[in-house]
Amino acid sequence: MTGPEIVIRVAREGDLDVVSQDGHLSDAVLQRKLSDGDVFLALGDREPVGYLRLEWLWSTLPYIERIWVRESHRRAGVGRRLLAHVENGLAGRGHAVLYSSSQADEPAPQAWHRRMGFEECGLLAGMNEGGVGEVFFRKALGPSGGAT
Repeated sequence: MTGPEIVIRVAREGDLDVVSQDGHLSDAVLQRKLSDGDVFLALGDREPVGYLRLEWLWSTLPYIERIWVRESHRRAGVGRRLLAHVENGLAGRGHAVLYSSSQADEPAPQAWHRRMGFEECGLLAGMNEGGVGEVFFRKALGPSGGAT
C-alpha cells in the first residue's frame, strides 16, 4: 500500500476545529452533530485528512451536507473510503438511499458523485449565492446499491 493507512471513525468533540474549518455551520450546531454521530473523520497517520457531515432531510433521509478532503490527500481514495463507511453504516441501519448535491457550476464534484454511483435526481434553481442552482443526487444503498 502506498501512503498512510486511512482510518475512518465518528468525529468527537475534540475534532471540532477540523470539522468546522469550512465555516458553514455554527459551533453549537456542529457540537450537536458531533454528539448525534453525524460527522465522520478520515485519519492518515493519526492526522485528520478529511471528513463527511450528514444532514437528515425531513428528519429521516440521509443527505451528505459536506465532504472535504485535505488537498494533499485528494485523488487517493479518502473520499471514497469516507463514503463507503457511511453507506455501510446507513445500510446496516435499514436506510435504502443516500442523497447528496453539488452546485450546478461545479463539474468536478458532479463527476465525483457519478463515479461514486450517484444518479442525478433533481435541480433547485437559484438557491445559492449568485443565483447558482443545486444539482441533487441519490444513491441506492445495500445489496443493489453497491455500498462497498
